[in-house]
Amino acid sequence: MTEALIGFAAVFALALLRVPLAFAMGAVGYVGLGLMRGWLPAAGNAAEAIYETGFAYTLSVVPLFILMGNFVARAGLAHELFRLAYSFVGHVRGGLAHATILACAGFGAICGSSIATAATMSKVAYPSMKRLGYADYLSTGVIAAGGTLGIMIPPSTIMVIYGIVTETHIGKLFAAGVLPGLMCALLMMAGVAWITWRDPRAGPAGERSSWSQRLKALRDIWGVALLVVLVLGGIYGGVFTATEGAGIGASGAFFFALARRALSWRMLLEVLVESARTTAMLFTILIAAMLFSGFINFTTMPGDLKQWITHMGLPPLAIIGAMMVIYVLLGTIMEELSMVLLTIPVFFPIVTQLGFDPVWFGVLIVLIVQIGLISPPVGMNLFVLNSLLKDVTLGQIFRGVWLFVAMLVVALAIVLEIQPLALWLPSFMR
Repeated sequence: MTEALIGFAAVFALALLRVPLAFAMGAVGYVGLGLMRGWLPAAGNAAEAIYETGFAYTLSVVPLFILMGNFVARAGLAHELFRLAYSFVGHVRGGLAHATILACAGFGAICGSSIATAATMSKVAYPSMKRLGYADYLSTGVIAAGGTLGIMIPPSTIMVIYGIVTETHIGKLFAAGVLPGLMCALLMMAGVAWITWRDPRAGPAGERSSWSQRLKALRDIWGVALLVVLVLGGIYGGVFTATEGAGIGASGAFFFALARRALSWRMLLEVLVESARTTAMLFTILIAAMLFSGFINFTTMPGDLKQWITHMGLPPLAIIGAMMVIYVLLGTIMEELSMVLLTIPVFFPIVTQLGFDPVWFGVLIVLIVQIGLISPPVGMNLFVLNSLLKDVTLGQIFRGVWLFVAMLVVALAIVLEIQPLALWLPSFMR
């Protein structure tokens, strides 16, 4: 237990010294295991982690879903989703903000990345909200929060990584994210309604669309619908695995972008480089987390924590609630994926011993990551918007997200209390 606590303290100390968390976890895991087991076993463990991560067939789903999202973004499907959502809700107060959330949910169904969703919607939705006189805090808050739907509504790279690390069925995780994802979208829209009720000038209503305009906008999203049905329908229906579905989705998105003449040779190179860069970042974090997990699992910490919690006699749900509080606090100071992978070796064995479903816990983890992505001061989505929207201050962006952070905390409490919300759809899968 002492060795593990020293390891965690060392990781946090390195993080405070601005060492990237992936390098901090990897270094502490390697050195810790070397000191406890010997340097030769530590080197063997590091080589095995790198080899297994780099050559794991199941992990190929990550770059494929990233590639699919990048092709979809280049093909302009986000614009069509936004136009469709706006045609139905744009005439109400805060209509453009509502449309942004709905478009983020639709884009999340073909992207799987929160950062990509937020970045794309900042280019699609923000100019329209600016023209209509929306307050910057509302515009940026909606885009940042709506972007997090990209990792809850399947496909989701976070769910894939969680499923691989914990050996949980990825298809069931995808199914589990559908209803909570829709609930998150509705709660965010309720937040927009609250803001525009208190300050009508923050989000004025737009023009009402005719039914002919709505039907045209509906016809224009056939590409999105086809990709979603093809990929998710195939995975849920058992026609192919998540990895095969990702490959089919990436190929479909490529041909769709090609058919729209949205890809030049230069654009194709940019998509491939961007996808490779994102994949490299995720794999570096994952390898570092595996090194650190190997060290933690060699210590007595997981077993000692299990014993300690058993003797405390707390209700199981209270223990999960305490874990969620720890995650929320960590999410305000740490990068989200690293935070999750850092703590999974400690928390996951406790969750399974308490008898909770790993699929349900996976949804909780994604909700925690959503909250972390928009929690000041280190929420990743906030800094993505700050870098893309030069005329909006970071203070305005921070101001706009707090209500949406609260909405996601409400969503977390609901899923924590009502487990069937996440487990009902997976129960239909074999």
